[in-house]
Amino acid sequence: MAKLDGRVAVVTGASRGIGRAIAIKLASLGARVVVNYRSNRTAAEDVLRVIHNLGGEAVAVQADVSIFDDAQKLIQTTLDRFEKIDILVNNAGTTRDTLLVRMSEEDWDIVLNTNLKGAFNCTKATLRPMIKLRYGRIVSISSIAGIAGNAGQANYTAAKAGLIGFTKAVAKEVGSRNITVNAVAPGYIPTDLSSGIPPELIAKGMDMTPLGHPGTTEDIANAVAFLVSDEASYITGQVLAVDGGLTM
Repeated sequence: MAKLDGRVAVVTGASRGIGRAIAIKLASLGARVVVNYRSNRTAAEDVLRVIHNLGGEAVAVQADVSIFDDAQKLIQTTLDRFEKIDILVNNAGTTRDTLLVRMSEEDWDIVLNTNLKGAFNCTKATLRPMIKLRYGRIVSISSIAGIAGNAGQANYTAAKAGLIGFTKAVAKEVGSRNITVNAVAPGYIPTDLSSGIPPELIAKGMDMTPLGHPGTTEDIANAVAFLVSDEASYITGQVLAVDGGLTM
């Protein structure tokens, strides 16, 4: 895989799960990584230790990306430390699963604000520095739920589908500035975020997955690493499903 030497990457929600794997992968390829976290400083510092043990460079920055000023602070802190930003991975996400008839307004707002507005906040804050640099790689972590829908996740599905539309619109806006914007849509990946899925639903999903097994956080990190590399310089506005064939 192409090296990312000299690149500066911001990964939101990078203290655990998919974000953690992405941060470690990008650092292993030579990128200097900003590990964003909302509340779990201990977990973020563990990611830093892994990266430092690999010989990489990384810093942890606390910010709730659903809050516009926090997202601005995250990007400005990156610029103050590294003087540029080449790569943004919008990964921060949360769930509040329940059937729509039981879903509260708070359940809806929290999920939309973190998963979708967070990507808006961070991308908006990042675009001017990338335009000035005339280079950028933006990848948002969507979900197969955003492609096919998922019962009990109307809020999450709406947010992840929104990320797909957001990706395509922004890709058209900034393509002339040598900035690519893509999305990765994971299938079932065992993480803390997916730990509440009932086992019978997981089994049903695996029965419908041609490869017949769950993916790993590293599978998603590898896809992101490709999309942010120069090898993917002619790919933009795309949604890459990493799902074992489930949405085929």
